[in-house]
Amino acid sequence: MRLIPRSFLGRTILMVLVPLIVALLIVANAFFGNHWKRVHSTLAGTLAGEVTTMMHFMDKGDNDSVKMLAHDIGINVSVNDKLNRPKHNDNKSREAGELAKQLQSKLKNPTSIYIDRGKRLIFIDVPTKDGKIATFGTSMYRIYSTSTEVFLIWIVGAILIVSILITPFVIFHTRSIRNIAKAANKFGRGMDAPGFAPSGSSEIREAAHAMINMKERLNRYNKTRTDMLNAVGHDLKSPLTRMRIAIETDSETNENLLHDIDRMTEMVNGYLAFARGEMPEIEQTVELPAMLTRIARDAAPDKKIILNFPEEPMQFYARPNALTSAFTNIIENAARFAKKKIKISEIDDVESVSVIIEDDGPGIPDDKKALALQPFVRLDESRGDTTGGTGLGLSIAQTAIENHGGEIFLENSELGGLRVRVVLPS
Repeated sequence: MRLIPRSFLGRTILMVLVPLIVALLIVANAFFGNHWKRVHSTLAGTLAGEVTTMMHFMDKGDNDSVKMLAHDIGINVSVNDKLNRPKHNDNKSREAGELAKQLQSKLKNPTSIYIDRGKRLIFIDVPTKDGKIATFGTSMYRIYSTSTEVFLIWIVGAILIVSILITPFVIFHTRSIRNIAKAANKFGRGMDAPGFAPSGSSEIREAAHAMINMKERLNRYNKTRTDMLNAVGHDLKSPLTRMRIAIETDSETNENLLHDIDRMTEMVNGYLAFARGEMPEIEQTVELPAMLTRIARDAAPDKKIILNFPEEPMQFYARPNALTSAFTNIIENAARFAKKKIKISEIDDVESVSVIIEDDGPGIPDDKKALALQPFVRLDESRGDTTGGTGLGLSIAQTAIENHGGEIFLENSELGGLRVRVVLPS
């Protein structure tokens, strides 16, 4: 038998109810333990005093005062020669124990207390001086408070009310988690979950969005690998064919063959760099200005470089080799198409670090900015393909930036060219 349920629904309800029950029991024990004892003692003392007073009047023979007092305080008094009582009295019961102690301390004669729980009545038998038995009958509520039982009933009621109220909310949350599990199972089998949408609390929605983003990245990962194989076959086929024809016909010079070999080497290096884009690397403390300055000077020695960095740049943990590769591709791309100048800026925020790289080149049309970030895409118009390349530069940069939890945006620069804005979490 399992004490802890397996389901999230059962565990959540248990997690809420157990502390609630323990807290209520502690409060009931701490408060009503003393409260009930104090109230019970006060009630018993009052009734014991009234019985003692009437016994004093009775011993003096003042029966009129006894009748008047009994009438005023609601006690039925009778004097009998003999009574048919049960063998055992209720002097030690929970209800009458305190009253028995109070009467014993106030009266010299021994008293017997009997309780009729069905009618909620109490009878007190006290021997008189002349050998008879005086019986005082009254309501049991004169010595016993029912507030404890009422409070316990309310405790049970509160637990039931809380259980009824929290159950729909917990069911709603478990349904959201179960939907995530079903969608993840479909995603893992390469299927789509068209009806799946994030729901539930903000944490559950965040987990659902993270899973959707993961699926999109995996789909993009698989697509880029397929595109890479297609690109390898397409891009290497032409130079290999030219080289074969040149060798067979001896129609090309060594210079042309070397040009084709260099072109093929550049393609292969680009493919390898793209394939290595997601290799693991230990995170270290990174400060961007020095890295960006070095890359810019190496990539664009013949261009005017404008640097705009904060006086105290932010330090954050990142993979330096991956970031270096990403910013190298972006800055080299800017240097390749810039006419005269490149501007590099860093803007630090509480939650992010933004790096902006601008050039005064031809730029990229708005309708082709998204296309420029796709792997193996070479724009034929504004950026041209005469400069060579495999169409992987910005894609490699995007992969590295996303692996750091960041984003990359292509925008229009005030310099007239392309503005690449990289946002990294600090």
